[in-house]
This record gives sequence, structure tokens and C-alpha cells, in this order.
Amino acid sequence: MSCIACESANQVEFPTEMAIHFPGWKNPGKPDVFAFPKVLLCLDCGFSQFTVPETELQALRQGTARSTAA
Repeated sequence: MSCIACESANQVEFPTEMAIHFPGWKNPGKPDVFAFPKVLLCLDCGFSQFTVPETELQALRQGTARSTAA
């Protein structure tokens, strides 16, 4: 599979952790949604892509963060 930005084959998948913040001034008290997707990174141009896991995606749809205690 080649990079969709520069067509390079020099891509590597990295494990990540991220906190997704709800946008806007009306959401300062909303908890972040934590996700741990694998990111496909092009080592030539820096373009990256990932898919948010379904559980975290559902939390984003509902506008709430799931508990990270699990």
C-alpha cells in the first residue's frame, strides 16, 4: 500500500495514545475521550492516518467520554 499523499511505500504503523478534546468554548468541562489507535505514518512526507476504535467513536458521537477505569 502506498501513501495517499506522496505515493511512497515507506510507511510504518505505530501504536499511539491520544486524548480527543471536544471543540468550542462551551465544552471546557467535558472529559476527553482517550483512544489508542495504530497510526500509519509515511516516513517520507509525514502524512498519517488512523481509525478511531468503535467504543471511542461511540463516545464522541454521544458527546461523552467513557470511563478509563476498565
